[in-house]
Amino acid sequence: MAEVMTRQIYVNGAFVAESDAVIPVMDRGFLFGDGIYEVTAMIDGHLIDNDLHLARFERSLRELGIPMPLPLDGIRKVQIELVRRNQMTDGTIYLEVTRGAAERNFLPEKDLKPNFVAFTQPKKLYGTARQEAGIAVALSPDPRWERRDIKTVMLLGQVMAKQAAHAAGFDDVWLFQDGLITEGASNTAFILTRDGTIRTRPNSHDILPGCTRKAVMQLIASEGLALEERAFSVAEAKDAAEAFLTSASSFVTPVVRIADQVIGDGRPGLMTRKLQAIYLEAARACETV
Repeated sequence: MAEVMTRQIYVNGAFVAESDAVIPVMDRGFLFGDGIYEVTAMIDGHLIDNDLHLARFERSLRELGIPMPLPLDGIRKVQIELVRRNQMTDGTIYLEVTRGAAERNFLPEKDLKPNFVAFTQPKKLYGTARQEAGIAVALSPDPRWERRDIKTVMLLGQVMAKQAAHAAGFDDVWLFQDGLITEGASNTAFILTRDGTIRTRPNSHDILPGCTRKAVMQLIASEGLALEERAFSVAEAKDAAEAFLTSASSFVTPVVRIADQVIGDGRPGLMTRKLQAIYLEAARACETV
């Protein structure tokens, strides 16, 4: 009988078996959600948009005043070693840094040592049923705090919105505020207007600066396609010729229904298919581990 490999987890400088990976009960990430995370995707041994993800990782820590646990090159080495130890070619690499551990107090002690954990999750990320057929997204008021541009571990609002959407028979959910779509619960929202313009909300404190969003927008520009960074309303989303979402773990995924409104003919559109293809091509040109 083949031996089952034990997943290796990185915890504060050591690679340990998953069963031995622990952090203190007094960790501020556990007690307050006082920490950030980042996720890099991997297909066929290629780390996708990793420089963008590490740059956002560093920015999120800086915004919260948490020191880097390692230089960026050291973090990259942790990612690569996790991939090697866990023999992963397709999936995601998760990084999390919390402010550290101390007696529970809203005001953190000075000079806390951050806790840094990382792990891999094998997963098929392309050619999925969702990417091929498209998905239906529910609409929900945005329940989150004002600094959505920081990739914090405080995800309860997103969890609740996704749970409600799935209970209602939807695949995912887009959030809105003041009648305008902010973003998906774990993705960036895009529409193609009827005049052929790709539109997505501009970066601000209202949304996370998506790494896949940025990479796709660079490809859109390189293809000479019409692109506009402008907030769009729920009504505009429902009236779109096409819609799609982007994220590190779903790449470019067609949205074929928004709430009760079928988009186009209910099938992934030509523009979305084009962006799926060129993004996957670019991903296969990324750094190889």
